Amino acid sequence: MASSSTNISFAFLSFTLWLMIFTSSAQLTPNFYSKSCPKVFNVVRSVIRSAVAKEKRMGGSLLRLHFHDCFVNGCDGSLLLDDTPSFTGEKTAAPNNNSVRGFNVIDDVKSKVEKVCPGVVSCADILAISALESVLALGGPSWKVKLGRRDSKSASLAAANSGVIPPPQSTLSNLINRFQAVGLSAKDMVALSGAHTIGRARCTTFRARIYNDTNIDASFAKLRQSNCPRPAGSGDNNLAPFDVTTQDKFDNKYYKNLISQKGLLRSDQQLHNGGSTDSLVEQYSKNPKSFSVAFAAAMINMGDIRPLTGSNGEIRKNCRKVNS
Repeated sequence: MASSSTNISFAFLSFTLWLMIFTSSAQLTPNFYSKSCPKVFNVVRSVIRSAVAKEKRMGGSLLRLHFHDCFVNGCDGSLLLDDTPSFTGEKTAAPNNNSVRGFNVIDDVKSKVEKVCPGVVSCADILAISALESVLALGGPSWKVKLGRRDSKSASLAAANSGVIPPPQSTLSNLINRFQAVGLSAKDMVALSGAHTIGRARCTTFRARIYNDTNIDASFAKLRQSNCPRPAGSGDNNLAPFDVTTQDKFDNKYYKNLISQKGLLRSDQQLHNGGSTDSLVEQYSKNPKSFSVAFAAAMINMGDIRPLTGSNGEIRKNCRKVNS
C-alpha cells in the first residue's frame, strides 16, 4: 500500500510540474495584445526598420539582446535593467560587457509603444518583437511571436556570469548542454546559431581561433588576422562579420561557411567539425527553407524559456528601471 501511495503521489507531482510548465508557456499567445494594443507590431516595426536602415549591424545586436535575456533566468527583460544600489544588473557580466548593444533602440521602441498604449506592453515582449522585426528587416523568415511576458523586478550579475550563456570558445558538448539546460534541443541550438548569418564580433572573441586553430581555412584566417592583431590588448574591439559571404543578409550562407571551415568563432566551427551536428549544418547549407523553418521554430521555443506571466513581475514604464 505504501508503495502504491508513493507512486500515486509521484505521478501527481509529475503531473503538477508538467501542468505548471505547460501553463506558463500556454499563457503566452500571439494575439495577447490584439485588443489591448493592436498597433504594437506596427510601432515596433517602424522603429526597428529605421534603426537597421541606419546601421545594418543593429539587426544582429537586437536579436542577440533577446537571446542573452532569455538564457539568464528566462525571457523577463532583466538584461535591460541598469544597476541600482540594491542589485548589480547583467550588463557588466562577462558575456555582455562591452558586447551587448542596442539598448537605446529598445528605449526608443518602448517610448513610442507607451504613447500608443501606456502600461500595457512589457519590455520582455518588446525584446521578442524587436528580434522578429530585426530578422525581417534583413530578409529573414517570420514566425508567430508568442506574447504575454511580464518584466522582472530584478537582475542578477552572478546568474549572467554563471556560464549559462555559452562563450565563444565553447566545445560542441558545452553548446548542447547549455541549450538543453534551458529546454532547447541540439537542433534548436544549430538553428539559433544561424543567427550568426548577421552581426559582427569583436577581435577578442575570435583571436585565439584565427591564430591557433587548425580547422580553419588559411585564407580566411589571414583575412581576419589583417584586422585583429595577435597581441592581446591590440585591436581588441576591431570588428569582423560573422558571415564572410553576405554579412548583412539573413540567409543560410553561415552554414556554407562552416563547411568551408570559415566559422568566425571557435564555437561556430564546432557545429561542423566531425561531430553529431554536422548533418544538420549540411542540411541547412543545402536547403534554405529547411533552415528558415527550423530557425522560426527555435525562436518560438527560446521565447518560451521561463516567462513571468499572470501576477508575476510587472509592466515596466522604463525598460532600464523597475517601477517606483
